Amino acid sequence: MDTPPALSQTPAAWRRFVPRSLFARATLIIVIGLAIAQLLTFTAIRYERDTALRELMMIGIERDIASSVAILDRLPADERAGWLDRLERRNYRFVLGSEPVAGTAPDSLALQQFADAIVDALHPFAVRQVVEVPSPRESLQIAVRLTDGSEVTVHARRVGMPVSGWVLWMLLGQLAVLAACAWHAMRLVTRPLAQLAAAADGLGPELKTQPLAEEGPTEVAHAARAFNAMQRRIGGYMAERVEILAAISHDLQTPITRMRLRTELMDNERDQAKFRQDLDAMHTLVREGVTYARTLHGATEPPCRIDADALFESMTADYEDVGQPVPIEGRAGAPIVTRPNALRRILTNLIDNALKFGSDVRLRVHAEADRLTVSVLDNGPGIPPTELEAVLQPFYRVEGSRNRGTGGTGLGLAIAHQLAMAMGAELTLHNRAEGGLEARLTMSTRTATPG
Repeated sequence: MDTPPALSQTPAAWRRFVPRSLFARATLIIVIGLAIAQLLTFTAIRYERDTALRELMMIGIERDIASSVAILDRLPADERAGWLDRLERRNYRFVLGSEPVAGTAPDSLALQQFADAIVDALHPFAVRQVVEVPSPRESLQIAVRLTDGSEVTVHARRVGMPVSGWVLWMLLGQLAVLAACAWHAMRLVTRPLAQLAAAADGLGPELKTQPLAEEGPTEVAHAARAFNAMQRRIGGYMAERVEILAAISHDLQTPITRMRLRTELMDNERDQAKFRQDLDAMHTLVREGVTYARTLHGATEPPCRIDADALFESMTADYEDVGQPVPIEGRAGAPIVTRPNALRRILTNLIDNALKFGSDVRLRVHAEADRLTVSVLDNGPGIPPTELEAVLQPFYRVEGSRNRGTGGTGLGLAIAHQLAMAMGAELTLHNRAEGGLEARLTMSTRTATPG
């Protein structure tokens, strides 16, 4: 059977009111649990107190009413009216004679028990009728026949047990204390998690974030030591990786130079050109590999305030000087805080990639609030949707050729992607509906996140 739409949407509707943080959820659970426990305890004590006092009250009032009726029965008929005020109490009074009865039989269990207790206590006097009157609340009107045949009407009212105001204030004070203790306890528990998450978020490519304080409870100190050790190990691995690539690059310089000299001595110009092209490709591959490794190791360039529009115009002017115009659409309109060299390198790689595989390359700038979006657009063939994220990985190319003239080394977009992450920006690729590719760089205009 299909679930009704209203029921199927109920969990999703309630989920909007559930706090997202662990601190808020755990605090809410503890406070609500303690509040329910307190209310249940208060209800149980109140019920037991009401029951005990009701029994005590009913025992007392039934005897008082029976005693008063017995006094009226023994008094001469002409003296009974003078005793009515003396016998009246807060919750019962007497009227001589038979009053018109306008009511119904008691319907609530408590009022029935109250009426039965009075009727039993009035024995052996004959009770002619017992009704519940609408006003005042929980009141009975009981017609009793005396031994001389005259009647007396008893007006009895069941009075609930009042609760002192200080009891409710005490309950609210207890709930406030419990809520404060629960908030403080959960803050102690979740604060190390928040610090660990902040340290993980701040762990940029250079792995030089401030180590966590290894103090506090045993579990917290152990987690901090483990995180700091992990950070040091990863930093060591990355530094070793850069050193290996740098050493390979340095060691390859000598054989590459030697091979170039030998190539110049070759008589066959065709073979000479091929060897020279291969050596240039090898040199470029080594150089870009080291560049990519350095972007992984981190950026040492400090953020500074720059005129973004002047930077973009300077870059496009350089391309125009070599006969490859790249027009600009839009303006930043205000200075931004960023790493200018990293930004220039990112845009250069994106523009070079667009010029290599497409045409009609343009630079589009869009500023809003504290965000700046810089897009490089072209009219090339684009990238298959399934490979838009893969091309940002190192040495990945859409085509299988390793020829520098057709596919390059597969590091240009990877270097741009790593530099974007190091400066706290986001680089994404999108196929345009009208054809071509859009490389979109989104960054903050106020601060540059430490990489």
